[in-house]
Amino acid sequence: MAVVAQVSQQSLRAQEKAIADRFIGGFPWPMVIWPFVNTTVWLSLWPLVFAGLLPLWAGFLIALLNLSVSYLPSHDAQHNIIFPEGSRWHWFNELVGWVSVIPMWIPLSVLRVTHYEHHRHANHPDLDPDYPMAAPTALGGLGKAIVKSQPRHDRYGETLNRLGTPASRKAMLHAMIARVSQYTILAALAWSGHVWEALLLWWLPLKISSVYINFYLSWAPHRPMTQQGRYSDTRAFRSIWGNIASSGMQYHIIHHLYPTIPLYRTPAAFRALRPILVQRGCDLGSM
Repeated sequence: MAVVAQVSQQSLRAQEKAIADRFIGGFPWPMVIWPFVNTTVWLSLWPLVFAGLLPLWAGFLIALLNLSVSYLPSHDAQHNIIFPEGSRWHWFNELVGWVSVIPMWIPLSVLRVTHYEHHRHANHPDLDPDYPMAAPTALGGLGKAIVKSQPRHDRYGETLNRLGTPASRKAMLHAMIARVSQYTILAALAWSGHVWEALLLWWLPLKISSVYINFYLSWAPHRPMTQQGRYSDTRAFRSIWGNIASSGMQYHIIHHLYPTIPLYRTPAAFRALRPILVQRGCDLGSM
């Protein structure tokens, strides 16, 4: 019986992989165009507002949208989806990743190292950098997202320090440069009489969007963060705002199973893989 069960599991895994492979590969045009357009729009807000061509309140709303959607192309770049490591074009994958998060002012290197740790140790209380988001309810998750965005709650920095690898040390240097340069820019803007622009075009949108990103990328797909394992550490969920307004995270279970499937293909991959995920006993959240 044990042998039969093992063969059955192997067969199921083979079917699963064959289906997933249909959604891997190709050039992810949406994830390449997205960051260059989004970052260009955010950068253009500054001269437009300074020149009085755009009201500051409108600039704030646009900046809030820019910051809220800036992470996701970097997420694909972190997994080398655009061009894999070893490719002569891999530098372009890195360019997309870095350009994507210019509004957030977070180095791609920091995001990649910590995100890989999240994949290796999803929902582990000590090793998952996103575990501070653990909460049983949406209100609790929102509260954790607010707390996590505060400078003194730096689980990512702790993770980089714990790893002590060449990649993590390089990321720590990048993080230090980013933090110092960001505060320098904000201080220079305030000193030159542009404190409100600094507040409403960057600092406040960054804080608000960080809460949004942490809620939908860290809390919602992993709630309640009590399970570990390939088919139990991530779930599908139905958001009242729909998939797009939820940062495409309704189908995040697909990303954890097959990280090289581009974000925009995860809904189709989920629909194709759903019968197998049901057999696996995955939490599909009525999707």
